[in-house]
This record gives sequence, structure tokens and C-alpha cells, in this order.
Amino acid sequence: MARWLPSLPILEWGARYDRESLTGDLVAAVIVTIMLIPQSLAYAMLAGLPPEVGIYASIAPLVAYALFGSSRVLAVGPVAVVSLMTASAIGQFAAQGSPQYWEAAIVLAFLSGVLLLGLGLLRLGFFTNFLSHPVIAGFISASGLIIAASQLKYILGVKADGHNLFELLQALARKLPQTNLVTLAIGLSALAFLFWVRKGLKPLLVRVGLSARMADLLAKAGPIAAIAATSIAVWGWKLDASGVAIVGKIPTGLPPFTLPAWNPVLWQQLLVPALLISVVGFVESVSVGQTLAAKRRQRIEPDQELVALGASNIASSLTGGFPVTGGFARSVVNFDAGAQTAAAGVFTAVGLALASLFLTPALYFLPQATLAATIIVAVLSLVDLSILRRTWAYSRPDFFAAAGTLLSTLALGVETGLIVGVTISLALHLYRTSRPHIAEVGLVRGTEHFRNVLRHTVAVSSSVLSLRVDESLYFANARYLEDWINDAVATHPQLKHVILQCSAVNDIDASALESLEAIAERLYLAGIALHLSEVKGPVMDRLQKTDFLRHLSGKVYLTHYQAVSELSPEVCAAG
Repeated sequence: MARWLPSLPILEWGARYDRESLTGDLVAAVIVTIMLIPQSLAYAMLAGLPPEVGIYASIAPLVAYALFGSSRVLAVGPVAVVSLMTASAIGQFAAQGSPQYWEAAIVLAFLSGVLLLGLGLLRLGFFTNFLSHPVIAGFISASGLIIAASQLKYILGVKADGHNLFELLQALARKLPQTNLVTLAIGLSALAFLFWVRKGLKPLLVRVGLSARMADLLAKAGPIAAIAATSIAVWGWKLDASGVAIVGKIPTGLPPFTLPAWNPVLWQQLLVPALLISVVGFVESVSVGQTLAAKRRQRIEPDQELVALGASNIASSLTGGFPVTGGFARSVVNFDAGAQTAAAGVFTAVGLALASLFLTPALYFLPQATLAATIIVAVLSLVDLSILRRTWAYSRPDFFAAAGTLLSTLALGVETGLIVGVTISLALHLYRTSRPHIAEVGLVRGTEHFRNVLRHTVAVSSSVLSLRVDESLYFANARYLEDWINDAVATHPQLKHVILQCSAVNDIDASALESLEAIAERLYLAGIALHLSEVKGPVMDRLQKTDFLRHLSGKVYLTHYQAVSELSPEVCAAG
């Protein structure tokens, strides 16, 4: 029973918690709290939810992750891609701003949490490996472009919606004559400042005498300055009267206790989106966690991370939030600020709770254009179109996976794009493994090594055909092996022996075994013996449970050199 129960990493690091860890965690918590306040508001707006929901979704999940998470520095909460996927999923069932929309977001967070928790308890984290890096890179880049385009309406001060990039751009083009020039000025100013902060503020602070670490942390807190300046401008000049959209009144108080609405139809409709959000969130979170853990020679447990993220999403749903995951920017800031343990997340949650109690009235005049600028600057750093150039040069199948995911996400929306990307990736994998690399090998002179006859000068025999199969044998490639051997035998009229070098074969399934039996029978009738060499132990164990080895016309050799030495000694003598 113990293997099904989640562990509590907090018991491990909590037993060694000291004053030095406390100091590092408190300093990191203050910095991350300052960063999370505008981020939480912005990502709630991106998800189509009231701004305070972003803070709700950043408090309880941090505490839940501190209990179950294996990373010492990962900071969970709303992130851009998951927020966009949330808006895309629940926008089909309810109108933004309605109570039903918020209820659907809570249900989505709960379903995502249950799915992640279940995958973690069942140790099924390997399922996320079906998302290859090119697919993830294409999906995130496309999502970043869609997110940036979706925020342009706040920069322009117009209403424009769409489910994909092309619909958004068309809607924006139609509304362009209605642009609010004051809002545009605020949005462009915020954008220019935030882009400058990202690249130019740190070098400036270093030149005036600050340490590189402190300058970097202050640069990451740049959005706070943008929020303060634009809010004061709107308040002082009463720009809201000129049509500048502001955040308005944000309810003061701690997150409410909420239960997911019991609606079987809604739950069924949101199940697939919840699964997609869970997988994307887990992949992003684990990637960040592993990168930061490696810098301190620590490690994280993927299955434990599934449990922790599941608990975080369930906690979010019970406190009025929406789906969350580990965020890259806030986790890096947490790491750079000196966080030592997951207690920094708890202190951050306390800071956000205090902010929700006392600071929200100060955000009344915050322009929505400033929050939109914050999102645009953050997500454009996720866009990496160079993946297309790199994969084109290195691997065309990976290029088609990345390009297909990118284009389908831009044209069809985030959920469909991700499904298309996974489908392309799996299809390409099946195609590649269904046509495994098979090489005729010969003996390299002066050694006991065998290499491809097309690449090296090697010794071979006209009576012995040595083949190396560079792939496990399974139902998709079994027939290809049969056809390859049939063609090879037809071009070697003096052939007496065929040796399959199985050094790269890690598995032989039932379909492939039947193909091997058919190959052996066909060769036997032609007066040719089939031999195997370098069969791995686990594969040999399974073959010994069948009749294949008893009916095999040839032998099974420990090494390929041993097989050639016995069947064609003149090759070894010449070598």
C-alpha cells in the first residue's frame, strides 16, 4: 500500500530547517510576492476571469505545493499558456464575466488536479513523454503569438475577440478606427518601458554600483514601476473619464472556500481540455524544476511532481481559482533571490494574502493596457521560431512536427493545435520505427568489430550475410524486416547463412516473433540457415519461452565475431 501513498518531501527538508534557510526564504518570498501581484492580475485577465481570481489562484496552491513538491524553488501559480488554454476551454460553454464562466474555471482546475493526482499515484508520468520537444516548442511559440495578439485589444482600447490568431487579427483590423488614443499612449509607453527594463535596466544599475544579482532582481520587478506610474497617471488626470479601461474595484479579503459545481455534462465536456492543460502544465513545470534543481545538484521526482501539481490545482479549485502550474519566470526569480526550501512558497502565499487584504484598493485605477503590456512582454520571450531552422537542418520529421503544431495552433486554436501536434509526433515516430535502419555489416580489418559495408572498408563473405537491425522489432516494422531480407537474399545467389546482429534490439513483440519464424522457415526452404547474435538477456529470456529457438535452423551466438568465425573463418583470417 505504501507505494500508492504520496510522500511528503517537507518532512525531509523541514527536519534540517535553520536560520540561514529562513533568511533566504523570507527574502525570496518578498521579491516573488512583489512580482506575483501584477502577474496574477494579468493572467486572470488573460483567462477571462476577474483580476482578484489571479491572487486567489496563487495562495493555496503555493501552500499545497510546499507540502508535496520535490523542488525546493518551484513557484506555482497562474501562467500564460495555461491561462490561455483555460479561456479557450471554458469560453465555449459560458460567456466571460458570467457566474457560469467562473464556475467552469473552478471545475476545470478541479478536474486538472484530479487527473494529475491520479497520474502521480499510478506512477504514469511517462505518458507526458509523448509530447516531444519540437511539439512543445511549436505549441508554446504559437500560444505566445496568440496571447500577444489577444492583448492588443487592451492596448488599442477596443473590443475584439477570436479563437485563433487569424480571427484575432481580422477583428483587430476591423476595430482599428475605434482606437482610444489615450489608452494607446498608455499601452505603448508601458510596452516600451517594460522592454527597456528587460534589456537595459540591469546594465544601468550595475554601472551605478549595484551588484549584478541585485540589479537583476530589481529589473525583474520592473512591472511594479509601470503599474504604479500608469495608475497614478490615470488617477491624477482622470483618464478613466476619457475611456481608459481600468481594473476597477477588486474585492478585499482572503480567497473564498468554493466547491466545484456538480454538473455531469460540464464535467464531461471539460475532461479533455483538463487533460491537455494537465499535460502541458506538468511538462512546463518539470522542465523548470529540473533545470533549477540541477544548478544546486538536487533532483526532483516527476511522479511526485504530478502529485504536488494535482494537490495545487485541487487547492486552487477549492479557493475560487483556476488551473495553475510551475511558472518559469517566478521560479527563476525565487531561485536567484536565494530561496532554500519550499517554505519560500508558503511565505509568498502569506504575502499575497496580506496583499489581498490591504493592497487591492490601490489597484483601482490600474489601466488594463498596463496589464496587457505586462503579458505581451512576458509571452514574447516564449516565442522561439528558431526551432524551425534548427530542426530543418537536423531532423526533417522534427521540423514537420514543430511546424505542424505551430501552424495548426495558430489556425485552429490551442487545444486543437496541441492534439494535432501530438498526432503528428506519434505518426512520425511510427513511420520512422516502421522502417528501421538495417545495415549489411562486415569485419573491420585487425579488429573484432563489424561496421556498415557502405561506410567502411570491411571483409565480407559471399556465403554469409551479416545484418544489423538498429531498432526493436514490433508489429509496425516486422513486415519491413521480412521484405528487406527477401530482397537481400535475392541479390546473394551463393548465400548459405544469414546472421541477424541484435545488439540494438531491446524487444521483440509477438508480431515480430511470427515474422522471424516466417523468415526462418522461408530461408530453410531455400537452403539457408538463420542465425542470431548478441541477443540481449531480457529478449533471450522471452525467446526461450517459445518454440522459435527449437525450430531455428541456425544457432544463437554470444558475439557476432564468434558467429562469423565459425560460419566463415576465411573472413576472420583475412581480417
